[in-house]
Amino acid sequence: MEYSLEQTTLRRTGLTLLNMNQTQGFDCPGCAWPDPAPGHRSRNEYCENGAKHVNDEATSRRIPASFFARHPVSELAGKSDRWLNQQGRLTEPLVKRAGSDHYEPVNWTEALTLLAGELKRLDSPDEAVFYTSGRAGNEAAFVFQLFARAFGTNNLPDCSNMCHESSGAALHETLGVGKGDVSLRDIHHSDLVFLVGQNPGSNHPRMLTALEQTKLNGGHIVAVNPLPEAGLIRFKHPQEARGVIGRGTRIADDFLRVRLGGDLALFQALNLLLLEAEDARPGTVLDREFIDERTSGFDEFAAHARRLDWDHVRAATGIERAEIERLRDLVLRSERIVVCWAMGLTQHKHGVPTIREIVNFLLLRGNIGKARAGACPVRGHSNVQGDRTMGIWEKMPQSFMEALGREFSFTPPAEPGWDTVNSIRAMLDGRAKIFLGLAGNFVRATPDSGATEQAMRRCRLTAHISTKLNRSHTVCGDIALILPALGRSEKDRQAGGEQFITVEDSMSQVHASYGRLEPASRKLLSDVGILCRLARHTLGDRVDVPWEGFEADYNLVRQRIARVVPGFENYNERVAVPGGFGLPNPVNEGVFPTPSGKALFTANEFQMLRAPAGHLLLQTLRSHDQWNTVPYTLDDRYRGIHGSRRIVLVNPADLRALGLADGDRADVIGVWHDGVERRADDFRLVSYPTARGCAAAYYPEANVLVPLDSVAEISNTPTSKGVVVRLEPRARRVGS
Repeated sequence: MEYSLEQTTLRRTGLTLLNMNQTQGFDCPGCAWPDPAPGHRSRNEYCENGAKHVNDEATSRRIPASFFARHPVSELAGKSDRWLNQQGRLTEPLVKRAGSDHYEPVNWTEALTLLAGELKRLDSPDEAVFYTSGRAGNEAAFVFQLFARAFGTNNLPDCSNMCHESSGAALHETLGVGKGDVSLRDIHHSDLVFLVGQNPGSNHPRMLTALEQTKLNGGHIVAVNPLPEAGLIRFKHPQEARGVIGRGTRIADDFLRVRLGGDLALFQALNLLLLEAEDARPGTVLDREFIDERTSGFDEFAAHARRLDWDHVRAATGIERAEIERLRDLVLRSERIVVCWAMGLTQHKHGVPTIREIVNFLLLRGNIGKARAGACPVRGHSNVQGDRTMGIWEKMPQSFMEALGREFSFTPPAEPGWDTVNSIRAMLDGRAKIFLGLAGNFVRATPDSGATEQAMRRCRLTAHISTKLNRSHTVCGDIALILPALGRSEKDRQAGGEQFITVEDSMSQVHASYGRLEPASRKLLSDVGILCRLARHTLGDRVDVPWEGFEADYNLVRQRIARVVPGFENYNERVAVPGGFGLPNPVNEGVFPTPSGKALFTANEFQMLRAPAGHLLLQTLRSHDQWNTVPYTLDDRYRGIHGSRRIVLVNPADLRALGLADGDRADVIGVWHDGVERRADDFRLVSYPTARGCAAAYYPEANVLVPLDSVAEISNTPTSKGVVVRLEPRARRVGS
């Protein structure tokens, strides 16, 4: 409430909070955690971060045209992320003309004509990059990818490239579907839930209410993470009497402090122990019927697993064998198991093999495709999963491309496009000349800040569809456009009447989202409206797409989605039902759409992250008072840190070994084999119980340390959870 009332009025705060995540309200623009079924929702169905996020969007602050006359782009580029965000809502289209250092107001026709003209001047459609962030709804995402492909390119990078791309790659290979197979009910009633490489308390806090229900139903929870997180130690539900007056619920019954990147070795060791338990008691440990009938590759997997070296496991994980054996015993007492994970797994060089090993673990005891069990990648951004379903991917399957081409009578491009990392490389070397971003803060969300900023500045034109000012508007091409859009909480009035959008949550539930606030400015357009008008200016009648009709009535967009995207049949009718509908997952029907028609066991080579003597392994993470690249305050209350974001969390024993102390200041130097020195200067060292040899610093401030070429195998995801660094001491602190 304190943050919300700093941003807007009590009335608007009440409107946002009481309508968020309600069946006739709007979906939280924050994380993608699913809502309870209609009739089972709280009147206050939001978390602290969601409340801050929506009222940050619904702020009463406005940026007038005079702001950009006073502040040149070169000055704004030196401002902090928080300062830029706190200026308020963008209210009209803006252009920075070639050679200018100022944005100036421009009308929509001129802005879109300028952008369309630059697109048409390109020698090839592949010289343009079309980026999407998770704020976009399904309708905007579908229109965006349709426009890009009708223009002639598959260059459709998105924020998934930087987070759960590893999950999609691993699950698609092993199960045939790149999504999880669990529901809220499965988590509520599971015997054992693993939380691996994630921090629900800060990144998707409503997950804690689901985990509390697991505990109340008698389930057991194991957290596997390099550092303890307050939300898993004791959760006091602020909307329940027992949470306010009681001691709260201990979420994690067990905590395994694993070294960064050690999760692969941990699950390999656990799988070996399960195989050995089956050897000792044949027919009592593994689900042999399931393995024999529904899977392939078991023998190769088992032979590989039996070659595991326990000394290597201890070095990679920092966990003793006895502790892993106790975990095996817990698994043996549990009939139904869910494994949840997030970017603590996906953003490693071996992120895909790690998730494949988790699938091996679930397959061994038949915990895939049955109730109260399964794989649960927890998406961290609202509708990031829906955007991918709608076609925002640089390499959509042939079946999707053929359906899209049939529906709109054109031939989509056949060559795969660029993902996020390859788009940055293309901008750096001049192969990409125009960047168009649908939501998000590309410059701050991406790795290797120096390289990314250089890439953006080499573009002929950069354009962003945005609600608020961010650093990507200040690190721009020779020509730059800011195209201001409606927020999710705002009413969307079009020629066909008031519109709603739809989103897909982390568990494949699709539902409607209705804006309830008056728009921040009469000059704002919706995402769909901006994209449809741009398509008309750029493509004319080159393709048979009713862009004007799409802008006027989103029902028409959904009708076409229903004919292109599997699972969306009768889209308009089904989404009109309160709570929406669930997309089918064949895995839950015992069907695995892999080449063999069976779930696949894999043999994953042991890998271990190593740092030279005197160095540490660093991961980037969010603070508690932060959403994606936007910090709301300079505090990280759950970790006891206040007033600063330039901090590094380091194990106290590592500090002593390096001759440093809590409170010292140091420059953080990234070490990579390309010879480029990547520096993050003047960070305060904080003694913290993270795993030995491991450290942590906040994103996006530490993104500068993540090399562009340090990526995960197969998925090409930046390895933000495994950066080798050294600490260069500065002058010791004075006083306390």
